[in-house]
Parts: sequence; structure tokens; C-alpha cells
Amino acid sequence: MSRPLVISDCDEVLLRMVAHFRAWLEEKEGVDFHLKGNNFATAMRWQHNGEPLGQKDIWRFLGEFFDHQMHRQDPIEGAVEGINRIAQDADVVILTNLNDERQESRRRQLADVGINARVFTNQGPKGPALKSIIDEYSPSKAIFIDDLAQHHKSVREEVGAITTLHLCGEPSIAPHIDCAHTSGHADARIDQWSEALPWLLQQLEKDSAR
Repeated sequence: MSRPLVISDCDEVLLRMVAHFRAWLEEKEGVDFHLKGNNFATAMRWQHNGEPLGQKDIWRFLGEFFDHQMHRQDPIEGAVEGINRIAQDADVVILTNLNDERQESRRRQLADVGINARVFTNQGPKGPALKSIIDEYSPSKAIFIDDLAQHHKSVREEVGAITTLHLCGEPSIAPHIDCAHTSGHADARIDQWSEALPWLLQQLEKDSAR
């Protein structure tokens, strides 16, 4: 009999990223990061003249962060305990938007904080990648967790029969991002693992009770 499958994002769901990215940019790279609304690109400005960074520099800094600064990242409160509790009742995999060459670094990073899970890398909308994962696992039920509304929309367009939870565990950006629950692409929006874990376990119990 197949088990349920939980597919979780990493950054801002399991590990804090933006806060450490901001600190590194401001301390070492001469860039201020002030997120207003949900436009990540316009949040980054050169300290010496206040001008916004171009796309080339934004992607360069993101790449340098994930190549050399991932050690800065620490777990979202309750995430390690929460995802490991879920793993008792379901298969758990990580679907993270990183280039494929960073897959092993992400796997090790998660293992170092106590999360031992298979990692899938992806670029762009997550719907097609998630569909491939579901096709491989053929789970009795699938649950998707992510912090960005556009990925929930993509997943719902590719995979209709899936439970989705919008969770952004970083308080500094959670109020500024679009809500997938409000737009109808997520079954719930819960930003604290202390509240998300009971909800997720309840969804798994619904499956096992059939």
C-alpha cells in the first residue's frame, strides 16, 4: 500500500533565508535590502547611490549566497520537529528552487540541522516538477507546502487532487507576500509550525481513515 507524500519547500518553510541574505548583503556587499510589497527585485539597492540592482547583479548575489553562505541559514522555529513528526506518517521530500548543481549542498545543509529527506531541485514554476514526483511515488495522498503563492497556483494547475498549505515562517516578509489561500490556490495559510503541524497531521489522518 502506498503512503501519503508531503512535498515541502525549504527556504522560509524549513530554513530562514531572506534575513540572512539581507544581513550578508548589507554587511559584506554594500547592498541594502528593504522589502516593500512582494517585489524582491526592487528591494535591493546599492548603498552608495540608492540605485536598484540590475537583474544580472541580483542573480549573481543569489548564486554567491547559495554557493558560499548557506551555513548562515538556521531552521524556522518548529520546522525540524514538525517535518520529522510528519515523516513518521508519510514520505517527505523537499522541492527547492535551486540549480541542480546545488542539490547535494542543500541535502547536506538539511541533514546538518536534522532533516534527512530526498531533495529535488527545480527552476521556475513548481507544478511540472511536483507532478513528476507524484508520478514516481504514486502516493495515497499528496500535500504540498510552500511560501510563495505562484508555486501553489502552478501546482494546482498541474495537479488537481492535492492538498496545499501556504506557510511562510519568516515574519519580516510574511505580511508582504501574496496569499495563496486568499487566491484559492491553497487549502490553508498558516505561518507558524506550532499551528501548521496539527493541521498537517489532521490532513494525513483524513487519508488514513478512508
